[in-house]
Amino acid sequence: MLTLLHLLSSVALLVWGTHIVRTGIMRVYGSDLRRVLSASMQKKGQAFIAGIGVTALVQSSNATALLVISFVSQGLISLSPGLVMLLGADVGTALMARVLTFDLSWLSPVLILFGVITFLSQRKSRIGQMGRVGIGLGLIILALQLIVASAEPITQASAVQVVFSSLAGDVILALLIGALFAMISYSSLAAVLLTATLAATGLVPLYIALCIVIGSNLGSGFLALMSSRGQGAISRRLVLGSLLFKIIGCLLVVPWIGSLSEWIKQFSFRADEVVIYFHVLYNLIRCLLMLPLVEPMARLTTRVISDDSSATAELAPRYLDTTALDTPSLALSNTVRETLRLGDAIGQMLLRFNDVMKGDSQQKREVNHLEDKVDMLFGAIKLYLSRIQQDTLSEEDSRRWAEIIDTAVNLEQAGNIIERMTSDVAAKSLNARRSFSVEGAEELQTQYERLIKNLDLSMSVFLTGDLDNAKRLRRAKHRFRLLGQRYSHAHVDRLHQQNIQSMETSSLHMGLLADMTRLNSLFCSVAYYMLEIDENERMD
Repeated sequence: MLTLLHLLSSVALLVWGTHIVRTGIMRVYGSDLRRVLSASMQKKGQAFIAGIGVTALVQSSNATALLVISFVSQGLISLSPGLVMLLGADVGTALMARVLTFDLSWLSPVLILFGVITFLSQRKSRIGQMGRVGIGLGLIILALQLIVASAEPITQASAVQVVFSSLAGDVILALLIGALFAMISYSSLAAVLLTATLAATGLVPLYIALCIVIGSNLGSGFLALMSSRGQGAISRRLVLGSLLFKIIGCLLVVPWIGSLSEWIKQFSFRADEVVIYFHVLYNLIRCLLMLPLVEPMARLTTRVISDDSSATAELAPRYLDTTALDTPSLALSNTVRETLRLGDAIGQMLLRFNDVMKGDSQQKREVNHLEDKVDMLFGAIKLYLSRIQQDTLSEEDSRRWAEIIDTAVNLEQAGNIIERMTSDVAAKSLNARRSFSVEGAEELQTQYERLIKNLDLSMSVFLTGDLDNAKRLRRAKHRFRLLGQRYSHAHVDRLHQQNIQSMETSSLHMGLLADMTRLNSLFCSVAYYMLEIDENERMD
């Protein structure tokens, strides 16, 4: 039991090592890798090589798949180049499996030692993150040694031999085990390396080990399919096409796997070497054969998966790319873009509110729809920001993180206020057949126009951080408040003059003026954030 626990912990260490390498590379070179992929999409050869190179760096075809999915979902590349890149990613992960099985035992302590020293001393710098990568590589090499040491005594146990001997002749079960290995470890690379180790100890027959390798490729395809949940139709087409390519390769090779393994045995190669080289050659040949079929596959998946409905696509976040979370500065840029969309939705709500003020009661439904959009975007932004690791942020990025969440919260509150204002106008004015006085309507229209201008200016300040505009926004807030007070006094004067329209809509009119003042304060709060930062910097 203890030996089995050692084996499982060694596999966990292997998975953790690949995760550390992937996150370290993405934090340092994430934006550069994205640039390489996006620049290589014009030609099949370039896209294929880019997929190989990026996967070799991040140690995971799944990580590359997530990058490509984000490009496709944002419309930066079309479906066919994305499929080519995923084929290259499959070759890249196979090549890395070959590299990691060389005798690098001497390198593991060196990488871990210098990686820890570098990472702890310069954690938030690029050099510190490269130390993190060194730690991950060292752990991968160490884990492979531990797996070999742990698997050796297990192979001697009669019960274990009986379990694995039951795989003999059951190709489907072997494929399923390979797929489960890849999905549980979240890496086909880890699954293949473990299979090579098991084959070297003689625990599984060679042809079963080869079937497990093929199954691990299928497992990585299912992982990508699971990762695409919640993405747009084109993203789901991408991962479906990649999975179908894997299934086609499996169907072409599996019937011959027994004959192939018997032929290989004639040469007395080491079993682990055979597994690794088979993984490389299988993926290379399969992917090269599939390249001419990229366009037909793109057409097939387009027929299978229909386009998203416009309503769903409009409500969904566009820029919250989960693959950018390993690059905090890039993730913050994504949330800024999504927060600007949130601001646009608030602007649309104000426009529809004004239409309701002018008597168009049908626009109330559109305001409610936009409020749903605001709630959805705010929830997505909030969850996305919560997934950014705070300890990796620089001081400037930490301030930006706080500013983004504060701005998003204020906009979400503004959406609630606008929805309530619209409902009040529809219920107390339109449905009750009551109208504002001429003077009162002009006052509300003036405040509405100022709100629109201040919202636009606040979004500009939020995006650029311009201090002059921040000061303009602060002055605009004070003018808005003073004008609101003047309009309130004017309304009371009309009540004193027994203006019937003003008397009928008094509570509504005063409530709208107060709500507009609250809206304006929410919009203008970003100015105070910028000015406070500037004041603190000058004091320092």
